[in-house]
Amino acid sequence: MYNSSLKQPIIFTLQGFLLPKEVTYPLFVLTLLIYTTLVAGNGIVFVVILIEKKLHEPMYIMVCNLVVCDFIGGTAVMIRFMSDFLSEDRTIHYAAAIVQAFCVHTYGAAAQTILSIMAYDRYVAICEPLRYHTIMSTGKLIALCSIAWGIAVILILILFIMNVTVPLCGTLILHVYCSNASILRLACVDITVNNIYGLCITWILSTGSFLVIAFCYVKILIACLVKRDNNSKSKAIQTCSSHLLMYVIFEIASLILIISQRFEKVSLNLKMFCSILSMVVPPFFNPIIYGINTKEIRKHIVKQFKKKVLPMV
Repeated sequence: MYNSSLKQPIIFTLQGFLLPKEVTYPLFVLTLLIYTTLVAGNGIVFVVILIEKKLHEPMYIMVCNLVVCDFIGGTAVMIRFMSDFLSEDRTIHYAAAIVQAFCVHTYGAAAQTILSIMAYDRYVAICEPLRYHTIMSTGKLIALCSIAWGIAVILILILFIMNVTVPLCGTLILHVYCSNASILRLACVDITVNNIYGLCITWILSTGSFLVIAFCYVKILIACLVKRDNNSKSKAIQTCSSHLLMYVIFEIASLILIISQRFEKVSLNLKMFCSILSMVVPPFFNPIIYGINTKEIRKHIVKQFKKKVLPMV
C-alpha cells in the first residue's frame, strides 16, 4: 500500500458525499449539465476573442487568461465529481491526487492575480486614456500575463514541493476532491511550517489582490465623478461592472468555503458542497457575465452565431 521510495501511500480513498443511491444519477445529470455549460460558455468566449481581431486588446486578452484559469479549476474537480456519482470506486492514485490538488490551488491563486491585472488595465484605460496604448503595450501585456501565472504557479509549486516530503499515515481523504489541506491532514509529523507557508501565500494573494483592485476602482470612481460627460461616465461604469461583479462572486464563494471549514458543527456534506461551490460558481458565471454584460464581446458572439450557426439552419 505504500511506496517505499517516496514514503507515501500510492492510493488514496476519497470519502465523497454520503448520499443515498437513488439521488446519485439525478445529481450526475445535473453536474454534467453544469460542466457542459461551463465548458461551452468559457469556450465560446475564448474562441470569439481569439478569432475576432477587434478583440485583440489587453482587456480581452486578460479575459482569455481568466477563461483558461476557470477551465483548469472547473475541470480539476468536476470530472472526478461526476465519476464518483457513477462508481463506488473512490480511489485515486497519489500522483493524480497531487496533480488535482495542484490544479485546484493554482486556479485559486491565478484567478486573484489575473483579476488584479484586469483591474489595473481598467484603471489605465479610464484614468490615463491618452497613454493607454503606450502603457499597455504588447510587451507590457505579455509581461503582466507572465507575472499573473508565474506568481501563482511558483508559489503553489513551492507549497507542493514542501508537501511531498511529508510522511503520511493514512489513505482516507475526508473530501470530495484532493486539496493541500485534505492531504496534509494525513501527516504523521508536525506540519507547522507547511501551514504557516500556506497561510502566508493565502494572505499575500488575497490581501494583495484586494488592495490592487480597491486602489484601481477608487481611482476609477474618482475619475468618473469629476467627468462632466455623462456618456463617458456610463461607458466607464459599464466597462468595469462585469469585472467587479466577477471579483465579488469569486470572493463570496471563497468566503463561504473558509467560513464553512472553520465550524466543526457544520456537516461534512455541507463543507464539501461549499468547496464545490467555490470551484464551480465563478467559472460557471464568468462567461455569462462577460458574454452578456460586456458589449463588445456580446456583439461579436452574436455576429459569430449568425455567421456560423444560422446559415446551417
